[in-house]
Amino acid sequence: MKSTVFFALLLLVAGACRQKTDPTSERVVITGIDSTKKPGDDFFTYANGIWFDTIRIPDSQTGVGSYSFLNYPQRLRLKGILDSVSTSKNADGSIGQKVGDFYASGMDTLTIDKRGFEPIQPLLTRIDAVSDVTSLLKLVADEEKAGNGSLIGFYVGPDDKQSTVNIAQFYQTGIGLPERDYYFKSDLGTIKIQKAYQDYLTSLFGLTGLDAATARKNATISYGIEKQLATGHRTNIELRDVKANYNKLAVASLSKKHPVLNWTTLLQDLGAKVDSVNVGQPAYYDKLNSMLKSVAVADWKVYLKAHALTNYANLLSRPFVDASFAYTKVLTGQAVKQTRAEEMTRAVDQSLGEALAELYVKKYFPESAKKRMAVLVGNLKKAFEARIDRLDWMSDSTKAKAKDKLYAFTEKIGYPDKWRDYSQVVIKRGAYFENCLSANKNDYLYNLNKLGKPVDRNEWHTTPPTVTAYNNPPLNEIVFPAGILQPPYFDVNADDALNYGGIGMVIGHEITHSFDDQGAQYDKAGNVTDWWTKADYAKFKAKTQQVIDQYNAFTVLDSVHIKGALTVGENTADIAGVAIAYDAFKLTEQGKDTAKLDGFTPDQRFFISIARIWRVKTRDPYMAMYVNTNPHSPAKWRVNGPLMNFTPFYKAFNVQPGDKMYKPEKDRIVVW
Repeated sequence: MKSTVFFALLLLVAGACRQKTDPTSERVVITGIDSTKKPGDDFFTYANGIWFDTIRIPDSQTGVGSYSFLNYPQRLRLKGILDSVSTSKNADGSIGQKVGDFYASGMDTLTIDKRGFEPIQPLLTRIDAVSDVTSLLKLVADEEKAGNGSLIGFYVGPDDKQSTVNIAQFYQTGIGLPERDYYFKSDLGTIKIQKAYQDYLTSLFGLTGLDAATARKNATISYGIEKQLATGHRTNIELRDVKANYNKLAVASLSKKHPVLNWTTLLQDLGAKVDSVNVGQPAYYDKLNSMLKSVAVADWKVYLKAHALTNYANLLSRPFVDASFAYTKVLTGQAVKQTRAEEMTRAVDQSLGEALAELYVKKYFPESAKKRMAVLVGNLKKAFEARIDRLDWMSDSTKAKAKDKLYAFTEKIGYPDKWRDYSQVVIKRGAYFENCLSANKNDYLYNLNKLGKPVDRNEWHTTPPTVTAYNNPPLNEIVFPAGILQPPYFDVNADDALNYGGIGMVIGHEITHSFDDQGAQYDKAGNVTDWWTKADYAKFKAKTQQVIDQYNAFTVLDSVHIKGALTVGENTADIAGVAIAYDAFKLTEQGKDTAKLDGFTPDQRFFISIARIWRVKTRDPYMAMYVNTNPHSPAKWRVNGPLMNFTPFYKAFNVQPGDKMYKPEKDRIVVW
């Protein structure tokens, strides 16, 4: 009952209250406005301040509110499904059996605790048997196939220069901290995280029976190797360079360049029969090849054990899970562990996502939502086309190609037309660790099976219950899962102002990702190519630099600023997303009206809806990590940043010089 109450409360505060207007219909009523605040000073606080000041972040969470944090009440819905299916009688091999028994096996903590670290003993023994670099790399490849990644980052995906074909791709990996800069920064917050991570490694080694001194020594060895590997990593900002991440190379030449790594044998061990691969970040593999010569095999064995333990800690007995959480607590500020049921719901979603989604969609997703979304997407595309036509900085030839790309979009709404097959995954009660490995191996084979084949444009890259949306430039697609098609984003009972300010803004945001600093480098077919005139692209880059400069100035925590170069793509999409959604809203009957509802004009309701969809409150440690690693700006600046650049917002709320959000019209950024 407690979980159900919290779910209802969260939807109430993250979205809006409902009030009966007549016996047969409902509408959404705006409440909770902080009228003591000036909209032009801090619109996020004006719309969300009362909620922000009174809401409590649950001890088991790092934040509360909408967007990704709405996945918490989503997991409560999924838990209800799993509680039901796991106690029902299901035919062997059925979706119900696999999903229900997987969940039940993870909830069986008595059996899991009894087993201790026995499930990974065979792997630790195999690591002990490694005698040279050849056997080391063989083990690394075998474990990659089992979902235990360490030194090699491998996947199969579209060729950026020939997007109809899937190729072998390699990326930088090998470290345990959130990203490479955590190894080299010396501020007190980062030092605390470094220490917590090394303590975590020490605890894990101790739990395998090593004495305290040896456990600490092993942690130091593994951390030292990671720090060396990190020197070969690109920063998160550098990773935004699309062209720098495309390095398609012949396997023969790579084998000559990296004789110790031995790409020919490595690919054979991975089951990838190819003569060329894309190496996203070559410097990492240069560094790895060098370190395979300079680092003793005995030390590599310690490193591999450390990564096996961290990768599998949450699948083992309680002491391992507790050690993992002790580190998470320092990293994110989360006060207490999530319930086992919540953890297992997430685990099922990760391992058997579309099977669980099939059950979710049947229960919670109405087809009426899918139909209304199709109309919204169509209107947003029309609005974006009109904005392209009005651009004063883009030539007619580039405009024509931009519109071609816009109307070449694939739009996915709700859930896949064809569900994924999990028939090869073996699930048994009382075998949680083995169930996870079976799902991991199935995922690897599913991925490997794409190699050299045409890209499947019907494939989804998130599970339908997830509260998210995404743009996939190589496929030139925009995707809106069922999970996000609920309040505060979308409500079949809401007026157009709220839906266009909610899910409409999200649609506009995702459309714009095809035209942000990264997406703009892909043509309508999803290939990285120069489809712009040089002059137009130079003007575009100048405008995105304005976005970088503006967001660099926003302060998040004390003296911590948003990283404008890291968040430029998302910020560009936010700025344009608001504008496109507003233009589309003005095409509706309500958008053409000025009649007030609940004391607000249609335009005011539209902008309040934008503030509500980013209604989020987080813990400070989590926010510190977020700013360092996440390409999205914090929620407050996803509201205030775009609106201070949008003239209709000024008119709707009478924003004047002297207001903190005011910018002279000539300084307001318009990219699209």
